[in-house]
Amino acid sequence: MNILLVAATQPEIQPLLDHFKKEKPFDVLITGVGMVATAFALGERFAQKKYNLAIHLGIAGSFDRDLNLGEVVEVEDDTLAELGAEDDDRFLSIDAMGFGESKFYPINSMLLLSIKKVRGITVNTVHGEETSIQKITERLNPQLESMEGAAFFYACKRSMVPSIQIRSVSNYVEKRNRENWKIGLAVKNLNDFAIELIKKL
Repeated sequence: MNILLVAATQPEIQPLLDHFKKEKPFDVLITGVGMVATAFALGERFAQKKYNLAIHLGIAGSFDRDLNLGEVVEVEDDTLAELGAEDDDRFLSIDAMGFGESKFYPINSMLLLSIKKVRGITVNTVHGEETSIQKITERLNPQLESMEGAAFFYACKRSMVPSIQIRSVSNYVEKRNRENWKIGLAVKNLNDFAIELIKKL
């Protein structure tokens, strides 16, 4: 099976790379941060090689306080939250405007994971201000946010590559306060989960 592991940054998956140092049963693609970099890097790679499965691994912020810091989850749908237009105090999604779609889903990978499934949004600017957090919560009611997820699903959809997005919660979405973040814990739990998953594939 040809497997592609995708991450925005190498530190997010370094423990996994170290674990499989001698022989990696997968290819690795570090895209860079953001949806533009992610879509371009995946487009290039998918034009070069056919994959049976693409797995996106990363950390993320959570709107949902029922998710624990460090908890590993699967994103079952992901929305390009900012793609659209402002109409006075209303937001018009690109779907409502008739110019495309903003919500994307994994292509069936046949993997049944024993972790929570969550709704994600993909943004250019992560939320860190109370008014903007309230507005996006009222409009989309997301549980998680990242800067790459929907772009990953989009690229996999266009290339018909089975896909799955796995995230670990590094922080809650609130007024920016890095002292509350648990990046180390999130990276550890993400990689522990991913290592065991890959062993089973």
